[in-house]
Amino acid sequence: MLSVNNVTKKYGKLVANDNISFEVTGGEVSLLLGPNGAGKSTLIKCISGLLKFTGSIEICGNENKSIQAKRDLGYIPEVPALYDMLTIWEHMEFIARAYSLRNWKDRAEKLLERFELDDKKKKLGKELSKGMQQKLSICCGFLPEPKLILFDEPMVGLDPHAIKELKTMIIEQQQAGNAILISTHMLDSVNEFWNSTNIMMDGKIVARRYRNEMEEAEEDLETLFFRITKREN
Repeated sequence: MLSVNNVTKKYGKLVANDNISFEVTGGEVSLLLGPNGAGKSTLIKCISGLLKFTGSIEICGNENKSIQAKRDLGYIPEVPALYDMLTIWEHMEFIARAYSLRNWKDRAEKLLERFELDDKKKKLGKELSKGMQQKLSICCGFLPEPKLILFDEPMVGLDPHAIKELKTMIIEQQQAGNAILISTHMLDSVNEFWNSTNIMMDGKIVARRYRNEMEEAEEDLETLFFRITKREN
């Protein structure tokens, strides 16, 4: 589903991502963990096609900036990028038109209902709270039914009901054989469903672990994270 090969991103002399390679397969929920400044968000933006980089990234076998790769990609950024003068429903329609979706309205209605936005469809983007903006951003990301979904701190700003619903949706995507990559600081929020983890420091992946390996070794994700980041520091 996702193949990242020798990806390097520099801002002048600063190396934000340093020769990073990893894969996320279908049905896998993979984590990007690391302290602030480790390069997680930069890597997410490289994968989504928002930043130039050296190396290669493929989504479902297609170069990440190709039209087909973009059709297979859903991206929910840390800071929602909404339009002030579009209503909630007009955002959904905008996504549907951008992706040339057919028979999308029922799916859009169900997504909005799951995040308790169905009775607020006429609200403008500028009228939405931070939590409502995040909910709408998630709905927009899921509407095209992507095969790879990128999340950058998806739980921030969400109320308990929305967090529970999002977790359920991630598990549904996992069971459907889609790939999910989540950048987060909130380890407890992803503990139920992650399959692999990539721990980043100073622009590099310094450790990659699989859940089954850690369970066999009786390792705990939080303990591993703090041990590695403390050692690297």
